[in-house]
Amino acid sequence: MQILIDNKSGTPIYDQIYTQIKQQIIAGHLTGHEMLPSIRGLAKDLRISFVTTKRAYEELEKDGFLYTIPAKGCFVAPKNVELLREENLKKIEDHMEAIVRLAVSCNLSSDELLDMFKFALEERP
Repeated sequence: MQILIDNKSGTPIYDQIYTQIKQQIIAGHLTGHEMLPSIRGLAKDLRISFVTTKRAYEELEKDGFLYTIPAKGCFVAPKNVELLREENLKKIEDHMEAIVRLAVSCNLSSDELLDMFKFALEERP
């Protein structure tokens, strides 16, 4: 697992950790039941506060991405495929809303927008 902290970013460090671990889980780079570094170990590696790392892990556990076994550690929760699908659908809807706003500001017709979308799909490898 690789975590990169950007101290110049306006994003809180715990949120950077949360986001990167969550992305690695969703992408399949971290798999179900895989053990994560200890909270203290990750804090030491990243040279940040134990409290910051603890908060990120707690948020991930609250959102169903991790589970903790006392005296054993933190582990990646098995993927809830439906939960991940819903999350991705929400992201798509948000992106589509932004696209619609831009299209309206450019006076694009729905046909022109659909043509652009079809072209983008055809360009996929």
